[in-house]
Amino acid sequence: MFAGSRPADQEPDSAARPPLVRELLLVVGLFVIYKFGRQAASGHVDEAFHNAGHVWDFERAVHLPGEGTVQGLLLHDETLIHLANSYYATVHFPATLLFLGWLYWRRPRHYVWSRRILAVLTGAALALHLVFPLAPPRLLAATGLVDTGQVYGPTVYGATPATDSMANQFAAMPSLHFGWAVMVGVGLLVATRSRWRWLWLLHPAITLFVVVGTANHYWLDAIVVAALLSLALAALPLPRTEPVRPHLPWRAAAAGPYATGSYAVPAQSGGRSPSYAASGAGR
Repeated sequence: MFAGSRPADQEPDSAARPPLVRELLLVVGLFVIYKFGRQAASGHVDEAFHNAGHVWDFERAVHLPGEGTVQGLLLHDETLIHLANSYYATVHFPATLLFLGWLYWRRPRHYVWSRRILAVLTGAALALHLVFPLAPPRLLAATGLVDTGQVYGPTVYGATPATDSMANQFAAMPSLHFGWAVMVGVGLLVATRSRWRWLWLLHPAITLFVVVGTANHYWLDAIVVAALLSLALAALPLPRTEPVRPHLPWRAAAAGPYATGSYAVPAQSGGRSPSYAASGAGR
């Protein structure tokens, strides 16, 4: 998947890689906390729809493009709708896990940085879910949008949002689908030097098209998560390390026998220093 790429600078040795078991427990623990946190934020149905109306009106007031324009592109082809729904349902978590796994083995310094950014971003998103529950545009009648997951499939959500025990459908703000995808693209762009590395940005671009076109998120959900990610990247920059300089034996050879402050006494001097032998002393 990541063949043909090389690091931005030479990575430290394997000592820079955190213990695997600890990292697995940490990532699983953060995921569990996030899932339970999202469930704790569910149940605010009236408030979620009230906020959705405000978000929709605000987007129209500032003349953001209509989400219906993007969805209209999908509705021209049922196969495209299925692909978009499948991308939304199946790519989000696996792509992020593959990203972290590859960084862990190949770019340990970039892994630690990316894991911290994702943890901060996810924590900030969870806090926003708690204080600002939001119904997605597919559930807001005023949008006139189609719930493509329910109508065409596949979907990860239950048919009755208020009683959905598998997911909190009122946690649209911000869009972690888009936020994680942007971090995956940016992280790979920074960690590699392939001439094709800019193609990694296709992942967040496709994700944005999908989350808006399937009516799972508003434009504002993506804008807010991009702002949160920008703050996290500014607060936690990638630590820089000095490039590892390879050992070059020819440097010492070019400097001559006096480069290290000591030298071997030439055999022809009889074990004496060159100046002593040249002077004829000791005869």
